[in-house]
Amino acid sequence: MYNLMHLLPEMFLLTASCIILLVDVFSKDLDRNLTYRLTQLALLATAIICVVQFPQLQYHLYDRHYVLDPMAGIIKISVIILAMLALLFARPYILPRRILRGEYYLLHLFAVLGMMVLVSGGSMLTLYLGLELLSLSLYAMVAMQRHSYEAAEAAVKYFVMGAIASGFLLYGMSLIYGVTQEIHLSDIAAYIAQNEASLTLRFGLVFIVVAIAFKFGAVPFQMWVPDVYDGAPTSTTAFLSSAPKVAAFGLAIRVLGYGFIGVIADWQGLLIILACLSMLIGNVVALIQNNIKRLLAYSAIAHIGYFLLGIISGTADGFSASFFYILIYAIMSLGGFGCLIYLGKGIEDVKNIDQLKGLGRNNPWGGLLISFLFLSMAGLPPFVGFWAKLEVFLAVLNSGFVWLAVLGAVMSIIGLVYYLKVVKVIFFDEPESEQKVVAARGLRLGLGLTSLSVVALGIFPTKLLELCQQAFEYF
Repeated sequence: MYNLMHLLPEMFLLTASCIILLVDVFSKDLDRNLTYRLTQLALLATAIICVVQFPQLQYHLYDRHYVLDPMAGIIKISVIILAMLALLFARPYILPRRILRGEYYLLHLFAVLGMMVLVSGGSMLTLYLGLELLSLSLYAMVAMQRHSYEAAEAAVKYFVMGAIASGFLLYGMSLIYGVTQEIHLSDIAAYIAQNEASLTLRFGLVFIVVAIAFKFGAVPFQMWVPDVYDGAPTSTTAFLSSAPKVAAFGLAIRVLGYGFIGVIADWQGLLIILACLSMLIGNVVALIQNNIKRLLAYSAIAHIGYFLLGIISGTADGFSASFFYILIYAIMSLGGFGCLIYLGKGIEDVKNIDQLKGLGRNNPWGGLLISFLFLSMAGLPPFVGFWAKLEVFLAVLNSGFVWLAVLGAVMSIIGLVYYLKVVKVIFFDEPESEQKVVAARGLRLGLGLTSLSVVALGIFPTKLLELCQQAFEYF
């Protein structure tokens, strides 16, 4: 008999989600205050269980379909914290809108459950099940604002692109299984170590890398990102751009770092192309954006390019650098979209950069916190975004890709332009009105936590860096 205690976080979250679903069905409270509180409580309890059960070694459990290691533990705790912060921003946003509140909170829980299964996947079967549970929840969340044409369009585009990506992934996995007769990542790695990689295996690997690139939104598979980020409810975009990206990192490392490390030369070349195109297209197109949600969308594409630099190195140091980068980016992106909800007081939709004019005069504290987030995205010291970029640049330099580090540095300079443009509008442009921003307590708390964390982690980045290095100590 198996010891199911290793699955306690997932089992608890699944049970809590089902109980909250039943509570929500019989609730007569239109605002779903109880559902919201129970959702946050369930996430908090799950995080505590993950901390208590945090593994120090790598364990392959349940016929090796489930992997429990430091990387999985850190990602699980991270996505839970990000989901709780996303709900802080989401509640004031969805209350005045015609969005099904109880279902919205429950979809957060099932998305988190999918991410937890995904990052502990030890076989292609488990990875696919976790990814689909996450993806189906996100499709529904994008479409939650049912009476919005933009949200409906975004949901259809996201669903179609996501289905194509899932098809690519499944087809690639089927080709890999056809060659190796194995579904476990450790067995696939052993097969590759003992046999020369065939053309069919490489062909299957290309499909898997394309599917991962779709999920990240890397160029040339980024076509869904601007439309979905712009059309989806801002609270959904904040969640979509943060926690799932961290989980997708877990998927990439499980597949490339553990399953296909024996053919690193094949996937390394593919990732170099994706990284270069993402940094170039993302930064250049962001320069001409006046819609701040689209600016952040193209900024996200550029950040994925920087993030891929660490994975390209194929070393434990490179993986830990990418891990550090994606965690920091998730915090910055969540805060970036959260600040749009804050500026609209949860009632209005803030989309144009001009709507930020004079914020620094009308609300100096809010303007300062939002500027912290954008300056950190730009990679300026003393904010933590500087250390994140420095780590991935050092990773590719140590792997001999000097030109990639130089290209990344040049693209970072280009990125300064549009980030500083936002800061300039906040502090130096004349305000269109003298009305102060007085937002809900949850919005103020969420903005404060994300903004101050980029400062605190920028001054004291060592602990988080050590955690990321610990995740790959036995790689």
